Formats: sequence, C-alpha cells, structure tokens
Amino acid sequence: MLAIGSTMSVLRPLPALEPETEHFWRACREGRLEITRCQVCGWYVHPPRPVCPRCHSRELKWEEVSGTGSVVSYTVNHQRWMPTMEVPYVIALVELVEQAGLRLTTNLEGCAPDDVRIGMPVRVRFETVSDEIALPLFEPDSSAAKSPPPPRPRPIAPAIRPGDAQRLERRAILSGVGQSQIGRRLLRTDLDLTCEAALRAIADAGLTPSDVDGLACYPGPMGAGAPGFAGPGTSEVQDALGLQLGWHGSGGEGPAQVAPVMLAALAVAAGLCRHVLVYRTVTEATAQGAGGRAGIGSGSRTVSGFAQWVIPFGAMSAANWLALHAVRHMHEFGTKREHLGEIALTGRAHAALNPAAIYREPLTMEAYLQARMITWPFGLYDCDVPVDGSTAVIVSAADVARDLPHPAVRIHAIGTAIRSRPVWDQWEDLTTMAARDAAEQLWARADLRPGDVDTIQLYDGFSWLTLAWIEALGFCQRGEAGPFVEGGRVRLGGELPLNTWGGQLSGGRLHGFGFLAEGIRQVRRECGSRQVPNCEVALVAAGGGPIAGCLLLTR
Repeated sequence: MLAIGSTMSVLRPLPALEPETEHFWRACREGRLEITRCQVCGWYVHPPRPVCPRCHSRELKWEEVSGTGSVVSYTVNHQRWMPTMEVPYVIALVELVEQAGLRLTTNLEGCAPDDVRIGMPVRVRFETVSDEIALPLFEPDSSAAKSPPPPRPRPIAPAIRPGDAQRLERRAILSGVGQSQIGRRLLRTDLDLTCEAALRAIADAGLTPSDVDGLACYPGPMGAGAPGFAGPGTSEVQDALGLQLGWHGSGGEGPAQVAPVMLAALAVAAGLCRHVLVYRTVTEATAQGAGGRAGIGSGSRTVSGFAQWVIPFGAMSAANWLALHAVRHMHEFGTKREHLGEIALTGRAHAALNPAAIYREPLTMEAYLQARMITWPFGLYDCDVPVDGSTAVIVSAADVARDLPHPAVRIHAIGTAIRSRPVWDQWEDLTTMAARDAAEQLWARADLRPGDVDTIQLYDGFSWLTLAWIEALGFCQRGEAGPFVEGGRVRLGGELPLNTWGGQLSGGRLHGFGFLAEGIRQVRRECGSRQVPNCEVALVAAGGGPIAGCLLLTR
C-alpha cells in the first residue's frame, strides 16, 4: 500500500493483479488508459469480461481510449474510513467519451469540492502507486470532449405474468416471528442471539423445535467478511436447536436480505418441508467496539473483484457508492436534502413508539441538516445505526393457517428480478436501482395494486434508498419521491405510513429483517401505539444498489 494522490495521502489498499484485470492496471502504469472492446460489435466492456454482453462474441481485445470524459455523478467524502485519511476528497463517476455508460469510479483532483459539477469535462492523469500499478485519476479540462455517442440501450425484458398455479409463494404463510434482545454492544454471541430469536419465533407459531424441518439464513458464512456481519451458519443453528431438516440453505447472492424467506416459501410449496426457520443475525455494534465504522478493505494490502474498482479511490463504503446515485437523482429531479431528511425524521418519530428502537429521542430538521457530513449528500442521520440482534420468522405451509394462535400472514407476491448490470457504478440509470425490476415483477405477480397497500416497510440503510423504493414500487412517478414524502404523508396518521418501527436509521440495522418483522406484526395488528388502523396489506422491501427483493403481505 502506497500514498495516493495529493488529496489522499494515506496508505490504501491497491488493486490485486488478477488475470482478467492486471492488463488495465499495468497499462495505466505505462501511461495508457485501455478498455476491453468487442472486435465484432465494437462494444467497450468494463470491468473486463471474457465475453461481450451485447453480441456474446469472445473476440475481445484491449484498446487505448482517449482518457477524456465528463462527470456524471460525484460525492464529497468527509468520513475517515481509515484513521490517517485526509478529508474531504471528491469521488467521481466519469463517463468516457467513447461510449455512453462507459464509466470509471475515480477521484477528481485539481478542483475544489464545492466547484465540482455534473457535466464537467475531465481528462485522465495517472498516479503511480507501485512498480506495476498506476491509478487513473481525473482533473478538469475545458478542452476535453464532453459527450459520448448517443446511448444504445438494451430493451428491458418484461416481467412474466404467471397463472394462478404458478404463484407458488401463495402456498406458504408467515406463521411466526421472534426477535432477540436488540441493542448497542450487547457483548453476546451471534449464536446466542439467534437461538433466542428462533425459539421466540417457533413459540409464536405455536410450534416446538421438533416441528421445524427447514432452515435458512442470510448471508451464511462469509470467510473474510466484515466482523459481526454474517451471523452463525445454518449448521451451527441446526446443531444448537437439535433440528431434523428436510431442506436447508443460505447464501449472500440473490434478491437481497429477504431472499431466504422467498426460497423457504418455494421449498414449502415444493413439499420439501412444512415449517422453515429463517433468520438474520448481526453483531456489528459489538464488533465495531468504541470506534467508528472502518471502511471496506481497511487494513488490507490488496482488494480484488468489484472492490478493486472503488476501494483504491477511497470509495470504501456503500454510502459512497449510493451517494453517486443520490446526487444524480438530485441533479435530474431537484431532490433536496430536506427530502432525505423527511425519511430520517419519519423513522425517528415512529421509533419513539417502539421500545426496542435504538434512537427514540426527537429529531428536528435543523438538527438533521446540521449533523456532520459523511459523504455528500448523506449526513450522520442518513446512515443506519449498527446494532446487535437477531430476527427470525417461520415460513409454513398455507394449510396450517387454521391452527395458528393468531391471524396468518399470507405471502401474496414476491419480487426478485434484476434486468441490468449487477454492478454498483455500472447500473445504466443511476436514478434507479435493482428495486425497479424487483418491483415490476412483484406487481406482475399480484392481484393488488399500490393503492391497496396500507403500510410500507422499505429499506433505509441510507435514506435515499427509501425514496428509490417508493418510486420503483409505483407509489409516485419517477423523480417525484422527494415531494411525495412531504407533509406527513408517510407518517402514522398519513396516507401511507412508512417504517413504523423506526427503520434502520433509528430502530437499528437489523439488515432487512426488521422491516419484515414489522410488516408481519402490522398485518397481525399487534403494534400497539404505532399500529396502522385496519392494516390488511403491508409491502416489505430490502436491499439497495444491484440487489433488491420485495414481498407483498396480506392478512
């Protein structure tokens, strides 16, 4: 790790020299910006792949490009993801002139952060960081060409509209829900918290552990993943609870954190099992300790895969990656920080009614706007709060509904689709996310429409994600989510109450499953002072960037 850049004099992880990418970094070291290009259709492919995604030719070669382009989005990072970082610095997403959508995440230098503008013409310069690697940084250049050729968009495949017999999710119900103690730095093991939540969920469903014959979780063991993130694997939980299983599974890929719930429903529908315990456990607050969040890759000498294209430039958090989407949305539609603030204030107002929430004291718009900046436009209250806790649900065969000790919660429809590039900075429309495709699929599988929904429990790992989900799900038109949340519309007593448990911004980062637990409880009408009156339909959505999943729950 070497010092990088005049505004970034700190030791940062370097790109790993991998077979498919080392040519890029070595060419930069020699002063050339080279991108792989299909020799059949002429399409530039970045990050490099062994096949052209447009014509599927395998005839790709490295070609030098001009190194000129324009800023399509940016964020000014203020957070020290590593202790010795110098902040602020500009993370920019540059579109090269050779092709619409051909982008690099980079740093913008030679320009004060307040002077950066979308559309600014820029030119590459190379920062040598080792004998083999240089990083492509960019600086303003008014003589650089500003615009690439017109886009060549691919048609987005429409969602399948299944027949009744194909809506297999309706053959399953959510029969139980349970949560462990939730708090900051509980100093309890992830297995201990998981067992507590699991036993509560099993009892809530009127079952015993011997009735459970399926087990699933997100994300499962992750090896070198962030401390406190993954929770225990299914084998540990099976052994701890003495379960005899007909089906089990876990994994970090799929339609976001709620993926194992969907898979469990399909396993039940297929007759592989009848009662599936599904859980998500985090101990990030204990793992973090008294310090702040460390950046992704912090402490590593090299980073590989997607990380090599963002981490060396100081984009060391999903906050940075999503800020690029949020800034583009602000540019195109006039979205304001006050609109993001309404998501945070709504969550805080609802958290005051939830004894298990982490932050329950009042939050004003003035305090929101004055909070320290993390990465523009996200301040402290735009970012979710790490906690320790576990949430578990039981997915059962629909025919057990009559035997439950409480009303059954039915899975009316699910959304799992992803139609565009599954890469944070390469999604073709930065004002949307994979939420767009998952939402379209959900409504294609549903008999209900957005106007039938009584409450929305939408992912708010960062505040803008919630606005993106509101638009994707059709509660307002594209670009109108900011004005949509104004005036108390999404607060209790309003038209469409949002994140009635406080969301992850105030309730705690239970990583998707807090929304699911609240959706179940709202449909069962068990939420006390935060209950949405006569709640019949709840929409639960999780994920951001290139991962998204959603469920429509009914009574």
